[in-house]
Amino acid sequence: MSEPGDRPGGDGPNGAPPPGPGYGGAPHYPQQPHQQGFQYPRWQPPVPPKKTSPAAVVLISGSVVVVVVMALAFLAWGYPGFLRDDDVKSAIGTGPPPSPPSTTTTAPSAAYTLPSNGRARMPQRPKPLADPVTCAFTPDPASPAPKKVAPPPDGPAPSSGTVPVRLATSAGAIGLTLDRALAPCTVVNFLSLVKQGFYDGTSCHRLSVTSGLQMLQCGDPVGDGTGGPGYTIRDEVFPELTYGRGILAMAKSAEPDSGGSQFFLVFGDTRISPEYTVFGSIDDAGLGVLDDVARGGIDPAKPGIGDGSGPPKVPVTCTQVTTP
Repeated sequence: MSEPGDRPGGDGPNGAPPPGPGYGGAPHYPQQPHQQGFQYPRWQPPVPPKKTSPAAVVLISGSVVVVVVMALAFLAWGYPGFLRDDDVKSAIGTGPPPSPPSTTTTAPSAAYTLPSNGRARMPQRPKPLADPVTCAFTPDPASPAPKKVAPPPDGPAPSSGTVPVRLATSAGAIGLTLDRALAPCTVVNFLSLVKQGFYDGTSCHRLSVTSGLQMLQCGDPVGDGTGGPGYTIRDEVFPELTYGRGILAMAKSAEPDSGGSQFFLVFGDTRISPEYTVFGSIDDAGLGVLDDVARGGIDPAKPGIGDGSGPPKVPVTCTQVTTP
């Protein structure tokens, strides 16, 4: 390497050729440009460094991103608590089955005892409905009916009068009286299902004897609380509604206007919010049948829904439902 002050091409200090024969010990420089055997290299301007191509930049950046993502993925799944919520719970299904709500008490009573206050008074609307009222029934394609049935036609329905219905079941006969003044459209729907034989062969799938919710739920063609007629009906409720021994009401999901075919028969203490349409009452003989089913309790060999209710130990199947 040249030191500062050296001239290129020489072997001695300052680029001078070393002393030797023919030079007489004195420096001798050949003339230019007629130099024989040696020439100084032509000066060239410095060449700037080559720039990295866009493709190379993309390739390098992509490699870095892949490495970072792989590192984060390893930390997220291999290191507890990093970028991960260990308490996340997965949802099962599309929603709760149509049911009256459970109470805060989750354990069923050790033994069912008859209510001491007798039959509950039927609720009454503070203001009578117009007569007739207009009913509408909404198709529910997300929940097709296991049993093919036609919804009632939309249109007017009377809001006065009562209709008797008889439920012949495997546990005994249960007499009902439907009240149009309470829920005219619900009565129209129930009678339509009865006339089409929808309830024949269906089971009462849910019994609750827990204090605050003592009822038997029926009307599901599937038999597990998820079935319906393939359409929904509107709620016909009011704030003064109460539920007690002898009340007949419609079941539904947590969503409004989600009832269809499921109903529940109240035989004891039931304290729930006025969200469930009351549309009739149960006769004394039917209450006796329900008492026998309640005394039998819940079948522990069959799955419940986690609130102390479940399939009754005494099976209840609707063999035939009829009107006069």
